[in-house]
Amino acid sequence: MMEHTMNEVRSADVALLDEEAFFKRLYVEHRKLYAIAYSYMRNEADALEVVQEASCRAWIKRKKLKDGQSFTPWLIRITINCCMDELRRKKRVFPAEKPAEETAQEMQSNERIDLERAIHRLKPKYRHAIVLKYYQDMTVAQIAEVLKKPEGTVKTWLRDGLKQMRSYLQK
Repeated sequence: MMEHTMNEVRSADVALLDEEAFFKRLYVEHRKLYAIAYSYMRNEADALEVVQEASCRAWIKRKKLKDGQSFTPWLIRITINCCMDELRRKKRVFPAEKPAEETAQEMQSNERIDLERAIHRLKPKYRHAIVLKYYQDMTVAQIAEVLKKPEGTVKTWLRDGLKQMRSYLQK
């Protein structure tokens, strides 16, 4: 009987260590997740909400992650999915009146605004690749791992996405 109780204590300790390890790793990635969410949502409140939702989803699905080394790409993929879900949800909601645009805390040049608009006009696959490459400084191999696509596909998406952006910006 004592042995059974000791096993329960050991498994509780392991669960606690897993929980502690999970939240430590999540904390390390928090800034990166926020930056990715902000690049999609374009405002602080929505980005923070998406990071919170992604953290909850990751916690719920943590047992499905088999390889601890895949934690960061897995977390980024969940964050991107949460962003896309939220953007789709926002499209479905039609407010009675349009809210006034929030004033930017810092002046943004017309070029930056044009660039952000061009990025948001891209197909999602191109936008994902470009945001991860140029906003998060990820390599093609890292992007391929996050998006679960071959490196050649990621390179094609980057090339085609940049081509589309050029055409948007020239108009």
